[in-house]
Amino acid sequence: MLTMLYLQESASSATMTTPELYQDPEEGSLDNDVFDTDDSSSAPTTASLEALQSVEQRELMDLIDRLRRAGLSSMLQLPQIVVCGDQSSGKSSVLEAITEIPFPKKESLCTRFATEISMRRDACSSISCKINPDDGREEGDKDKLRSFTKSIKDFHELPSLIDEATELMGLGPQRAFSRDVLKIDICGPDRPQLTLVDLPGLIHSSNKMQSDEDVELIKSLVEEYISEKRTIILAIVSAKNDYANQIILKTCRKYDPEGARTLGVITKPDFLRPDSENEQQWLDLAKNRDIYFRLGWHILKNRADGNHDFSFAQRDTEERAFFDSGNYKDLPKSMKGIATFRKSLSKLLFDHMKKELPDLKEELEMITARNCEELATLGKSRETLSDQRIYLAEISSSACDLLRQGVEGNYDSAFFGSIDPEEAVVGGQNAYRLRAVIQHLNIEFADLLRRNGRKYEFEKEAKEEAALEEGDVVNPAKSTRKRVNKPTKMTRQQAIQWVVQIMERSRGRELPGTFNPLLIGHLFQEQSENWERLARTHINAVSNTCDNFVLHVLDHIATPDVKARLENKTVLPKLKSAHDAALNELRLIGEDKKKHAITYNHYFTDTFQKIQQERYSSQIMKLTQQATVSVQKKTWLAGPGFEDKTYIDPEALQQGLKRTIEQDMTKFSAEQALDAHEAYYKDELKYFIGVVTKQAVERHLLSPLADILSPTVMARYSDTEIQSIAAEPVEAMQMRAHLEGKKKMFEDGQDAFCAAMGHII
Repeated sequence: MLTMLYLQESASSATMTTPELYQDPEEGSLDNDVFDTDDSSSAPTTASLEALQSVEQRELMDLIDRLRRAGLSSMLQLPQIVVCGDQSSGKSSVLEAITEIPFPKKESLCTRFATEISMRRDACSSISCKINPDDGREEGDKDKLRSFTKSIKDFHELPSLIDEATELMGLGPQRAFSRDVLKIDICGPDRPQLTLVDLPGLIHSSNKMQSDEDVELIKSLVEEYISEKRTIILAIVSAKNDYANQIILKTCRKYDPEGARTLGVITKPDFLRPDSENEQQWLDLAKNRDIYFRLGWHILKNRADGNHDFSFAQRDTEERAFFDSGNYKDLPKSMKGIATFRKSLSKLLFDHMKKELPDLKEELEMITARNCEELATLGKSRETLSDQRIYLAEISSSACDLLRQGVEGNYDSAFFGSIDPEEAVVGGQNAYRLRAVIQHLNIEFADLLRRNGRKYEFEKEAKEEAALEEGDVVNPAKSTRKRVNKPTKMTRQQAIQWVVQIMERSRGRELPGTFNPLLIGHLFQEQSENWERLARTHINAVSNTCDNFVLHVLDHIATPDVKARLENKTVLPKLKSAHDAALNELRLIGEDKKKHAITYNHYFTDTFQKIQQERYSSQIMKLTQQATVSVQKKTWLAGPGFEDKTYIDPEALQQGLKRTIEQDMTKFSAEQALDAHEAYYKDELKYFIGVVTKQAVERHLLSPLADILSPTVMARYSDTEIQSIAAEPVEAMQMRAHLEGKKKMFEDGQDAFCAAMGHII
């Protein structure tokens, strides 16, 4: 059988060294008041175990025991010392010698399933038992095995208890081994804090009593324990068999190839013929000369075949006599006998535990913090209607604060995170800064409308556009604008022809050379036909930004279940209503735009006059150049000679000005209408950008955002609605209870550390 010895402590990996392991310390005397197997007293003491525990060691083990009793052994992987070996290697006898607890001698008892024996100090003596079922069992079988709880008075009842557990696990001729675990808790005022796990030993080959499946099951159990990098391995080898053929050594080398965490234990040396070559090989092995283990080797002599009834004191006396004779008397005392083995094991355990305590404390703090984070995601308990109202009120308050800060551009809260200058304004963490994103979108909308809002781009405007593009500093890679169709380019003459076509189809009673006032409206409607489409795209972008921001705020302040219910009940309907209202506002703006042209802004007349003045100025400059003549005039300033003189010929200039008078009344009125339309377009463009950003975006999308989950909204909920929104799901309540239980365990563990860390470490 394989036996695993460990203490309830941290699972942090570390190499343990025992400097005294190879020295020859004075062998201390043992207390003779030990458990006698013939004594019928209940829950007897094991006085020799006091050799394992000094005052400091007891304090440390008390701490570890407190952690175990708090239930932390299931949360923290514990460092462990595993006693393992082949079948019949003497592991049970080694375990008995260490603990001085008599294990059942029948071969069928402690070898067919895991038996976890936990000893702890308590004012009252007791022995209790239960079964932990294998996770692979059916739920019905698990419940049946969990219901097994027994108490016994002394160890003489242990065989019958194991028989009962064996039967309950369904073991018999058809099924030899099980992955279920029998837990035996032994309490008493003189008990040390110690836990032993006894597992079936490694099987060499199958037979009629042990199938191939049994061989693999036991192999997997052994490897499961010794494969852990935090495990110290006590490899038990029997001198009755060639150690080169014993499975345990190959297994240890597989999982600990450097022997850094393995301590070898040789049993049954009394089966070796004195002074033989075989005995010398085993002595060399004990001296760490053949198979090297960093923790060395130790030799123990178990009870002889005819001495199974010996008490532990008799067993120790016989062992000392054996090692004081023959070739064994030359071995250092630190390498032989149970007494020094207890001391070596004691130091091994203590040094390992002491070294691992800081890591255990750190690991406990980590899982405590993780548990608190999981609890925080569940929010506060919401069992009663009052709890639910309070919870929704807290959500309302937090939501209003964050939404208002986002709308106003106040980013002091940690919720908004830090600025990422490498990311786009609307990307990553920057997207949570709502007002900055909206400003960015509004500016892009205005720029897009100025560039690509018109249907036709006239020659003069095209030159100005090219100049503007050369000085543009917008980063196209970080722009959120989608590509849109650019205006169709027209020369001045093509533009006039376009006006003539519309003018001819919209004439009224106006005199020739003038134009119908309605013509400006017709020209403007065609030229600005893209505005509503671009504005609708902008409103959708702003609406999506607001939606994402509100949902992110809900993610931050509410549990997933409550967030989903609030979204469906209130948030999404209100966001959709705001979006619809903004689009309706745009529709009204568009309807106003389609009515007859009207403006009272002097910007229209200013622009109209500037357009004409610029054209007239251009014409005069051209005529002036044409009317300029050069003549040579005789000069006497620097001696006789001639100099070039230029002057404007008034008659030529006058004739040129006459030629600029447009005789075609239709073309003249078309030019006037084109200039008036251009002035009106610029005036309306400014107005349209303003009303879309103010009346559609601000009025309907941003202004109502902070009150979307206001206390007034929450106050309108009925009791039934409150419960449907804020009540905890059964799964959440179960998870809360589970996490609260873990929190209590962690707090108990931390209390234990606070009480003990100061003088232990």
